[in-house]
Amino acid sequence: MSAHNEETPKLIGDELTEGVSTVLEAGTDAAGQRLDQWLAGQLGPDMSRSRVQMLIRQGAVKIGGKPVDETKRKMAAGDRVSVDMPEPEPASPQGEAITLDVLHEDNELIVINKPAGLVVHPGAGNWTGTLVNALIHHCGDSLSGIGGVRRPGIVHRLDKETSGVMVVAKTDRAHKSLSEAFADHGLTGDLERAYLALVWGIPTRPTGKVDAPLGRAADRVRRAVVPAGRDDARHAITHFTVLERFGEQQQEFATASMVECRLETGRTHQIRVHMAHIGHPVVGDPDYGQAFRTKANRLPEPLKGEVKAFPRQALHARLLAFRHPTTHLSLRFEAPLPRDMEALVEGFRKL
Repeated sequence: MSAHNEETPKLIGDELTEGVSTVLEAGTDAAGQRLDQWLAGQLGPDMSRSRVQMLIRQGAVKIGGKPVDETKRKMAAGDRVSVDMPEPEPASPQGEAITLDVLHEDNELIVINKPAGLVVHPGAGNWTGTLVNALIHHCGDSLSGIGGVRRPGIVHRLDKETSGVMVVAKTDRAHKSLSEAFADHGLTGDLERAYLALVWGIPTRPTGKVDAPLGRAADRVRRAVVPAGRDDARHAITHFTVLERFGEQQQEFATASMVECRLETGRTHQIRVHMAHIGHPVVGDPDYGQAFRTKANRLPEPLKGEVKAFPRQALHARLLAFRHPTTHLSLRFEAPLPRDMEALVEGFRKL
């Protein structure tokens, strides 16, 4: 491969420069390779194939001066490929001055303690007031163009009413690295996630594993345990440890437990569905704990009223550990129980 300049230098170190043109010449080893595959390999480890494919579809990639829109086009030796890196566009969501509990921030990423009630990403019914809006305002010009758009890189999510630790990428490089770590659920890296859940009942074993595939439920929003052979079935494993038992010696009261859940996979609503599947839904869960709502009637006051008034699932992302995408240092972040969940747990402790 040889590289040439067009008007503006195209490479700085190992990184593409936004807003300028890069020209690459294919060698004999490129013959027969897919354009997107070859180009992703030439542009460095920070350029994902998905982003290369997006650039091709946008007409930013040319061969012999002519735009190419076919990502699978076969390369030929001697092809001169130019890539026009677009300037990052303004993010569609607008920045909003929403207070964030920042646990760590550097040039590549930001770690926050998300409060319950905060939606992560704008969407139907929640176009403003989200974590993304808050991050755009907070990070400002420190956000690089992720996928050609100046926005925070969401690599994992917490449900609106789940609190706790989240990491968000600020650069394409960090986004790619963290996305890969979450995609393989830490099997080849140092990713570690632990949640605290207040659940109904007391599991018969102090530790256990729920290995049950998840798929869409009938309403398309919720998830459910489904047969492994179903088309939408996704492998899902949750490990749990009982940390505290409440009301165990007082059979006239509803019992509950504080459980730590560790994810071996990361599916939508995984902990909530898995705990309900084994008969211990999360207290306050409006989607998977409805059948247990009457259990609150067996509690003494004032706990009975507190449980009925609790507005969300009692689930908190306590721990997140991962390897930094550029320094490669192991980072570990913890967030204590939020006040509302701590107060609820204290009520159960009095049983």
